[in-house]
Amino acid sequence: MKRVDEKIKEISNWMEELGEIAPSNFEEYGSNKEKKAACERYVEKIIEAVTDVDNDAFIVLKENKLISEDLANKLKGAKGMRNILAHQYGEVNDQIVFEAITENLEDDVNDFIKSIKKKKDNTQHKD
Repeated sequence: MKRVDEKIKEISNWMEELGEIAPSNFEEYGSNKEKKAACERYVEKIIEAVTDVDNDAFIVLKENKLISEDLANKLKGAKGMRNILAHQYGEVNDQIVFEAITENLEDDVNDFIKSIKKKKDNTQHKD
């Protein structure tokens, strides 16, 4: 579980750093290429770290009741966005990325971390 703890710490740090640089509005996001690129990179790193926690991905987490079906679906969508950003699979929709940064990503990642920590804590207390 040490690896999980390290990944959760990485994710939390990157979420905080993303929050510090994310523009407050879409116009600024779209017009500032450096901020846009930095935000996209943070999104990529965060989602990659989330998927690293369990390489069997979100279906296994959901089936084992580590995360809810709703959260699994959200994270699968986020992984798709990460693939677009990382591998240039298709055109990047700036509006969707900005909304993810400012509206969805933080809540979804926090839900993921809470779910994993809760399951980890429950497992450790049974030992």
